Amino acid sequence: MATYTELRTIRDFIRFATSSFNEAGLFYGHGTDNAWDEAASLVLHTLHLPHDTNPAVLDAALIQEEKSRLFHLIEKRVIKRIPAAYLTHEAWFAGLPYYVDERVLIPRSPIAELIQNHFEPWVQHNLAVNHILDLCTGSGCIAIACAKAFPEASVDASDISEDALAVAKINVLRHHVEDQVTLHQSNLFESLPEKKYDIIVSNPPYVSSQEMAELPDEYRHEPKLGLAAGEDGLDLAHTILKNAARYLSPQGVLVVEVGNSEYALADHYPHLPFTWIEFQHGGGGVFMLTAEQLKTVAG
Repeated sequence: MATYTELRTIRDFIRFATSSFNEAGLFYGHGTDNAWDEAASLVLHTLHLPHDTNPAVLDAALIQEEKSRLFHLIEKRVIKRIPAAYLTHEAWFAGLPYYVDERVLIPRSPIAELIQNHFEPWVQHNLAVNHILDLCTGSGCIAIACAKAFPEASVDASDISEDALAVAKINVLRHHVEDQVTLHQSNLFESLPEKKYDIIVSNPPYVSSQEMAELPDEYRHEPKLGLAAGEDGLDLAHTILKNAARYLSPQGVLVVEVGNSEYALADHYPHLPFTWIEFQHGGGGVFMLTAEQLKTVAG
């Protein structure tokens, strides 16, 4: 990469980063989908400026220390293919910022839209939601977003990874929901309390063996434990479907993201009336089943 001696303003660095990212053929998918947005996100966050900062600020000149810090982050993004969220240690989900590092996946699930809509129409607005379970919580983003959406509910969040739970704890404390969100180390339902939940939501590992082999370099910085789910990507989905009914209240619902493994799952359970959710803001591979519908696969 070139040096940054001729770059002067914030706008210069966003333009330089954009050109560098395009030239390197980087892959996006961790919060942005193009070089300009990725560059703007990286530069503005590093300078402690909001994303909606006044455009006039972009022409402000940078001091030497700021230039050096930005150049090295841009260089890391290009040479090591590290996603911007791991460089800034921040990702956004359902309108909230989260601390992230390479111990957890970078939040990007379309389930955020469901949470912001209070899971309607599948959860009726006149029904009390008292208990929510987030399986494979990772950074804790789904559990915390649920706590904010349902302030009267208690939320259990589980993950098999101690490292992931350490990151989730940072975010629970950051968003002041420690009295509402309880973290559990558990292999799915294995070590959870016997409880009936009104909503069980999960974004588990669901990447198939073939997809794992074809992942862009950016995704290889994420923990394999949070991605790989066997030959067809359904190892965890099978276990969730077998056990969820036992943990759901009579009016409860199960919401699970399985991504591109959607078709393999539907083929495996042809009798299950999956509701595949359509999202206004993009994304897919998320199904909903009721407690009653799940009784046919209960283990």
